[in-house]
Amino acid sequence: MCRNIRCLNNFEPPTTDDEVREAALQFVRKVSGSTHPSRANTPAFEAAIDEIALATRRMLDQLVTNTAPKTREAEAIKGRARHEKRMEREVRIRTGSEAASA
Repeated sequence: MCRNIRCLNNFEPPTTDDEVREAALQFVRKVSGSTHPSRANTPAFEAAIDEIALATRRMLDQLVTNTAPKTREAEAIKGRARHEKRMEREVRIRTGSEAASA
């Protein structure tokens, strides 16, 4: 799925409506294959974002968890570490050292 869509469940402070809408926007962009709809498709694009955001908010409000809430800072650190690891692997692949290290 799209790397820009992030987990929104179980955060302290709770996930905002803006974060939910951003995730819905990323989903609609991915599904439609378009980052900016044409003028003719804008109403359908916006309606889909609104519906997905509403469904996502309802779901998040109903989910139950027993784990401690996550913080955005800790999740950002983990995300940066994953990104760095991915970039290191791509460099190894490009330089041919991936086969040597396997």
